[in-house]
Amino acid sequence: MNTITVRQAVLSDLEALAPLFDSYRQFYGRASDLPAATEFLSARFNHNESVLFIAHEGNKPVGFTQLYPSFSSVSLARIFVFNDLFVYENARRKGVASKLMSAAVDYASSLGAVRISLSTATTNEAAQRLYQAAGWQRDEQFFVYHFAIPQIGK
Repeated sequence: MNTITVRQAVLSDLEALAPLFDSYRQFYGRASDLPAATEFLSARFNHNESVLFIAHEGNKPVGFTQLYPSFSSVSLARIFVFNDLFVYENARRKGVASKLMSAAVDYASSLGAVRISLSTATTNEAAQRLYQAAGWQRDEQFFVYHFAIPQIGK
């Protein structure tokens, strides 16, 4: 029986992370683009703009999560945006996502963060059940709004 291990990813994990990240984007309806996925993750590493965790089953990469650091002006404290979580379908229901989430919480806690926030598709009921089972609370106070910036030349 293979064991699930989770650790903070480093730049040398890029080759293992990129296919996971590309599959994550496909899960959300985007076309596969492994070179763009690799470039995006490389830029996050090179600019210290995110923190990634990678899960392995035995020696096979099976999942990842990505946190983006931010701050709360009201709380005067560090927070993190739990932006991405993905586990290959054949590795689901083995505790991989829970271990990735725990690693993210432990990391944020170690830096004195007061909160981690996430959003998920309203139709992604499996993820919602996972988050609620792990103790995450759905926001009933605030609405989330987005403003799409027009992309010139794209």
